[in-house]
Amino acid sequence: QVQLVESGGGLVQSGGSLRLSCLASGFTLDNWVIGWFRQAPGKEREGVSVFDSRTGDTVYADSVKGRFTISRDPTKNTVYLELNNLNYEDAAVYYCAVVSRSGAGLEGLSRHLSGYYGMDYWGKGTRVTVSS
Repeated sequence: QVQLVESGGGLVQSGGSLRLSCLASGFTLDNWVIGWFRQAPGKEREGVSVFDSRTGDTVYADSVKGRFTISRDPTKNTVYLELNNLNYEDAAVYYCAVVSRSGAGLEGLSRHLSGYYGMDYWGKGTRVTVSS
């Protein structure tokens, strides 16, 4: 049974940092497209970062480029999202998701980021709150 469990969210001051984790079970994260998405209250869900675990291709939303970093630890079957220099616009519930579409290339990853292409499995999310 495929399962994704996010953790690491919490309350952080503006300018602070967090590291979110997404633990996968029921499958290994090899040869998958893996993404982080977020949804703030009253807003639509948006893509934050998507990467291909086989090729290493990675895309980020413009709003987080240079501040957020996605990575993977194969030994722990876990994907991370490092969040730095957080501001109030980053406050949201963050979700990880996967789809079996390795090799899509940067254009394909961008379409997953935008939501044009869907994802197969989703976690339940972890909340990030940013205080001033």
